[in-house]
Amino acid sequence: MNQTPSYSLITASAQLAPLYAALDRVAEISLDTEADNLYRYRTAICLLQIKIEHEIFLVDLLADLPLGELWPRIMEKHLVMHGSDYDLRLLHGLCDFRPRSLFDTMFAAQLLNIPRFGLAALLEQFFGAKLDKDHQKANWSRRPIERDMLDYAAMDVHYLPELRDKLTAELTRLGRLTWLQQKCDWQIAVGREGFAGPDDNAWRIGGSEKLGPRGLAVLHEVWHWREQSAERFNTPPFKVTGNEMLMRIARAASDELPITEALRIHLGRRHDRIFSSLSEAVRRGYQLDPHTLPRRERRRDYSPMLPEELSRQDRLKSYRDKLAHELNLDPTVIATRSQLAQIAREPASIGTVLLPWQAELLSADTAWQG
Repeated sequence: MNQTPSYSLITASAQLAPLYAALDRVAEISLDTEADNLYRYRTAICLLQIKIEHEIFLVDLLADLPLGELWPRIMEKHLVMHGSDYDLRLLHGLCDFRPRSLFDTMFAAQLLNIPRFGLAALLEQFFGAKLDKDHQKANWSRRPIERDMLDYAAMDVHYLPELRDKLTAELTRLGRLTWLQQKCDWQIAVGREGFAGPDDNAWRIGGSEKLGPRGLAVLHEVWHWREQSAERFNTPPFKVTGNEMLMRIARAASDELPITEALRIHLGRRHDRIFSSLSEAVRRGYQLDPHTLPRRERRRDYSPMLPEELSRQDRLKSYRDKLAHELNLDPTVIATRSQLAQIAREPASIGTVLLPWQAELLSADTAWQG
């Protein structure tokens, strides 16, 4: 049975002083966040978990707290995190977060080819601790936060320093600690880019390439209807209706069926509230000139790979797979398929496409470079 670590929940300004004092004593902290992306249209960070030496602080980011002094303190620390990409992008959007340095235990586990590299699996493997995975889908914006959820949040950071130490020892033995440092530096850099902006073609969901012009026009309208409804209800779009429902409507339009056939659907508990607006969106789609739809921008530099480039890609992949077998790594940790294609087209780009350790490994073989 897990022993729940002790922690302090911070919901009032007067509780910040001990946190700041603890931060000022150390150069390293463990960090995690909990967000409400499964329950809100626009994701917000709801809880910040910080482990400082043997103390854990849970900061309620939905409380009315003056946190202007918190973020600079955290950014100057070395961070120990697990699967930091999403957290760093969220924090960047919240407060222009720019961490100094990072140790990501997920990346470390991948470089050791640990098959199950999720935090719950690692904690069970190394410490026999079990996390309640149900809390990963909990509504972290609901207040007050339930005690078992707070216990779970504290566990997320409790073992991170010890896990880091165990993984570091093995990475050092294998001579891969520099590989991890390069990957973490890369993660800090991409985290500062935040999330991608709106995409004019995001409505072209899976299967839309098989639709006719009328079906595409209807899909365009009902997809935007779903976005507007999700924003109005402040809920994720998938909770308004799933992609399959949108595609059923669009396929009916693509088959030139009447609107009444396209609307033979039920939208669950929100049906009566939103069916009318959906009907209007479908009608707009039937009336919309498909030629006015946003077009995909074709990459001007795109062209089919030449025979010599395809051959180079095959040689690259063969060598990468050989290296991966020798090093006991997942091949994609060395280079992904898209990265191999980029290098095959332009071998000189290897230093910009890959991290230095990856490029050094692949460059050791000259057979593919011809």
